[in-house]
Amino acid sequence: MPKKSRKQDILDYHSVGRQGKIEVIPSKPSNSQRDLSIAYSPGVAEPCLEIHKDPDAVYKYTAKGNLVAVISNGTAVLGLGDIGPEASKPVMEGKAVLFKIFADIDVFDLELNTTDPDAFIATVKALEPTFGGINLEDIKAPDAFYIEKRLKEEMDIPVMHDDQHGTAIITGAALVNALELVKKDIDKVKVIFNGAGASAISCASLYITLGVNPKNLFMLDSKGVINNLRDKKTLSEEKKKFIQKTKISELDEIIEDADVFVGLSRAGVLSKDMVKKMAKDPIVFALANPDPEISYQDATSARKDIIMATGRSDNPNQVNNVLGFPFIFRGALDVRARKINEEMKLAAVKAIADLAKETVPDIVNLVYNKTNMQFGPKYIIPTPFDPRLIYKVAPAVAKAAMDSGVAREPITDWEAYKNTLIEKLGRDDKFIRLAQEKAKRDPKRIVLAEGDNFKVIKAAQIAIEEGIAIPILLGDRSKILALIEKHKLGISDIPIVDPFHDKDTCERYAKLLFNKRKRKGITYTDAIKLMRDRNYFGSAMLEAGDADAFVSGSTKKYSDVVKPIFEIIGTAEKSNKVAGLYIMLTKKGPVFFSDVTIKEDPTAEDIVEITLQTANLIKRISMQPRIALLSYSNFGSSNLKDAKKMQKAAEILRIKHPDLIIDGEMQANFALDNELLKENFPFSDLVGKKPNAFIFPNLAAGNIAYKLIQGLNAAEALGPILIGVNKPAHVLQMGCSTREIVNIMTLAAVDAQTRVKKENG
Repeated sequence: MPKKSRKQDILDYHSVGRQGKIEVIPSKPSNSQRDLSIAYSPGVAEPCLEIHKDPDAVYKYTAKGNLVAVISNGTAVLGLGDIGPEASKPVMEGKAVLFKIFADIDVFDLELNTTDPDAFIATVKALEPTFGGINLEDIKAPDAFYIEKRLKEEMDIPVMHDDQHGTAIITGAALVNALELVKKDIDKVKVIFNGAGASAISCASLYITLGVNPKNLFMLDSKGVINNLRDKKTLSEEKKKFIQKTKISELDEIIEDADVFVGLSRAGVLSKDMVKKMAKDPIVFALANPDPEISYQDATSARKDIIMATGRSDNPNQVNNVLGFPFIFRGALDVRARKINEEMKLAAVKAIADLAKETVPDIVNLVYNKTNMQFGPKYIIPTPFDPRLIYKVAPAVAKAAMDSGVAREPITDWEAYKNTLIEKLGRDDKFIRLAQEKAKRDPKRIVLAEGDNFKVIKAAQIAIEEGIAIPILLGDRSKILALIEKHKLGISDIPIVDPFHDKDTCERYAKLLFNKRKRKGITYTDAIKLMRDRNYFGSAMLEAGDADAFVSGSTKKYSDVVKPIFEIIGTAEKSNKVAGLYIMLTKKGPVFFSDVTIKEDPTAEDIVEITLQTANLIKRISMQPRIALLSYSNFGSSNLKDAKKMQKAAEILRIKHPDLIIDGEMQANFALDNELLKENFPFSDLVGKKPNAFIFPNLAAGNIAYKLIQGLNAAEALGPILIGVNKPAHVLQMGCSTREIVNIMTLAAVDAQTRVKKENG
């Protein structure tokens, strides 16, 4: 289990630099007087007049169709309770981030300073012209029911209280699949709900819609079973719908012979003895966060035949609302739905349930460190990182909106719609988030040569807290410990190795270096001296198997770091070329630039080797390489040296590696714009296969390109990553940030994992 993040780190995340977590960025050019006169006065009058003639034109000329309001009054924030609208704002901003990164939906978060439900309703109704949808959040019951009901009835755009319906939809899918696995009929199972808040009531209502017999569903609040002996005056209208005729009031009794337990209450209320009382093949959804009603370990030790789900990412079957709300709103917005109705919610349930039965893509197996995740007791719902959710759930919701008559803009070309959704998958930093999830599954030992540098120590602390890696710091122990104490990092037990004071290890590594370089001018005395250099020492640690990966370079010149790597670790088998690759994290997904740090003027044969090494790296992270060989010319239009070199490399690759998707030589604008490529060079093998990797003709071109893009803030540069090296050794940019160090550690960990997997077959 990763350690809990420090309070100060969390506060710094929200406050350092630009305060908060979101910003508004123009989506149209605004760099000339002409642009500004069109964006605002006088040109803006034209779309205003068009919308005045046809109010629905607002979807054509403004951002309304992709804009959702996340609205709260702060009366029921997470597990914090009624903390007020201002204190709820960080949560609402966080919800905005999830909407954007999972479904490319823009969000304004609105925190309303009112606890009067009618005032809340009036305010939200007045905002209808601005938004394409309304996501209600963290509103206390029973106000939440009243507010949502009124708004759904009185507004002509989709409204959903995610606290109610999100969990209902996800657990509904989980219930359907779990019952299928245990071969039980939904109308015959006994279901127990512990908790009677907005989420529990919505879940119970949806379960009944799915087929659960109301007579077999029992709900408990803080006073026990909601039964006919309770004073009805103390029960809300929503709770009254679940009154059962029974004398039983305690969970310990009502759980007898239950088939399903759903906990939306508090930690520890369900004991192992209670689980043992349940019927054969019990289904337990323990969803209290962060600690469930019963731990996964206790539940599975009590019953071997149990199917268990929690809200935690470290247990199988994580119930996470992010499986639903981004894609439900995506589908609703894309057909301009007037509401989110029962048909749309049921469509989402079915789509999520069905997805769990499909073959799991390699990227999901990679993230969760599995070789073959498949439908079964430990996989009854998809994982939150499944990239298929957007193009499985959103179309299902959109179609249900059309079939139920609430869609204003029906979709006619479903394949084209799916393709637009797939395009949205690349937004922001999904790539590094997926890599981090993968790293957490099997943390690797990463030796950090610059262990006495604060940024490196801080990165090590984050890696430990996140469970990404097991860092080993190289450097002066007393200095490192003093920095840890000074900044109160809380990692004084981290492994520290001091090359100057570890004589035995130094001698062992010196022998390793001497044996590799004794015929290349290095004496044993030289080797002993070199081991005082932490880059040599760290490389030797990796080569000797005392670490799984090596990272250095934040305070050293690139050449000073790569030299020990080349001399001790060397190149990969069947390879005599090493290249430096950058992963550019763009808004349209990761793209790979190679070679940008090593080979000054590669030959055509070198280009072939660099291309193959780049393709292998992309394949190792479960992506399909689509490669463009770049030049200042297109397909033989120049006979100059660099152009001919890239032409020759492309020819060799096409002949010797026909399965590789590759083309060139070509100019960068044609490589980036597939429509332009199709229009001018329809014969290209990259038409319809937008490249994700770019091979440069020389070091100058590659290095300038990545630094220009990085400097213009057009992408985040992740690297450099050494490819063609025999073991996972990666070099940082001098002066890089703590975040960049963490990112390289993440990739180094994944690199080490995939190499072990390959070696083990």
